[in-house]
Amino acid sequence: MEEIVILHTNDLHSHLENWPKIRRYLKNQKQQYTQENKTVITVDLGDFVDRWHPLTEATDGQANVALMNEIGYDAATIGNNEGVGNSKEQLNHLYDKRNFDVLLGNLFDLETGDSPNWALPYKIIETKETTVGLLALTAPFPLTYRPNGWDIRSVDQCLPQLIQEVRPKCDILVLLSHLGIDTDLKIANDYPEINVLLGSHTHHLFQHGEKVNQTQLAAAGKFGYYVGEVHLQVANGQLRHSEATVTATSSLPELEQDAAEIQSYLTSGHQLLQAKKIARLPYDLAVDLNDEHPLMITALKALEEKGRTEAAILNNGLFLTNIPEGLVDQDQLHEALPHPMHLIRVTLSGADLQRLLQEMEKNRHFLRKFSINGMGFRGKVFGELYYDGLAYDRIKKCGTWLGQPIDPVKSYTFTTVDHFMFIPFFPTIELAGAVEFIFPEFIRTVVSDYLSAYYPIQ
Repeated sequence: MEEIVILHTNDLHSHLENWPKIRRYLKNQKQQYTQENKTVITVDLGDFVDRWHPLTEATDGQANVALMNEIGYDAATIGNNEGVGNSKEQLNHLYDKRNFDVLLGNLFDLETGDSPNWALPYKIIETKETTVGLLALTAPFPLTYRPNGWDIRSVDQCLPQLIQEVRPKCDILVLLSHLGIDTDLKIANDYPEINVLLGSHTHHLFQHGEKVNQTQLAAAGKFGYYVGEVHLQVANGQLRHSEATVTATSSLPELEQDAAEIQSYLTSGHQLLQAKKIARLPYDLAVDLNDEHPLMITALKALEEKGRTEAAILNNGLFLTNIPEGLVDQDQLHEALPHPMHLIRVTLSGADLQRLLQEMEKNRHFLRKFSINGMGFRGKVFGELYYDGLAYDRIKKCGTWLGQPIDPVKSYTFTTVDHFMFIPFFPTIELAGAVEFIFPEFIRTVVSDYLSAYYPIQ
């Protein structure tokens, strides 16, 4: 009987405050199990990189990969933060200095149809007595991958072929899934050939694992709060027993030097971003709209210019800090707008635009203090909605475009952030709009370019 231990991490999202403990734990567990004559496989399931952290932003994720190199992962896959949180060029170079294999079976170059050269479709690991096959799939979001130059394919388009190719080559088949809990459960029901399914993306936690039919499921939450372990007992190439557990990083010992290490990541990131100068402002751009020069007004104008539209819509919960008078650097833009949000250009008929404005006005009071997480939002509350080029008369319950009544049959195009399409409050954007994603810039990059053009450093 051979015992194989799979150590797995996922969805760290650049929460490097947990990294020293995770690194020690993974290294210690690997050493201990190896001494006990157990085989250890270590994997990461994606979203290790998240640009909210200044060091990640400043290094295009390269610093994260350097941290991963400290572990000696056998394999890793990507999440949507790596996949669409980077431009195509950035992603193509993210793993240049890795010391582990990147596995991914459902991402292809939109122009050539080829898999990216930094990824393998699968990996075979030969242990002392067992052959383990590793597959990996990431969440398919064609709306955001395609404008970035990628062809992202669904599970059913890719997984049957991968299983057909890899299953005959291995005794144990493991799927690294950045697909989410609902898809994982469906895969476990539809593809019994998979022995172990390691889950992520939806940040779900299986403290003691789950089993669907004969498939062992495991999941370790988010942000490095937990590290996962799967124990497999294999005899003569047959899986005899499996179990999954997680260990809370809060329960792990903290060393005196941890705080300094964690702070060093932040300090280095801030210093690198501060060195990149953008513009010279003659006055403060303030979060408070009652100030003389609101940041919101500048951002709306920047969106209109980038989207080539006469109107734009934003929420003030996006803006976390002021941008002060004087020399402006990328660190200040990152602090003010840490969100990995892209812009969208939305075209609606006048009738649908009226309905969208009514949706926004109906939800305005609720959203003002609504706490929201994920879907690209890295702030605290959604906040107040603001229009430029549009207005809404609450008495007459109708909108205007550039001061004129909206024609119900005419088409109108405005610019906003993709977040508005993903949240459930404004369904007209997705259901009735012709939506064009503007890649690869984030909203902070668009604002940065606008400031650089209008307030250049002399």
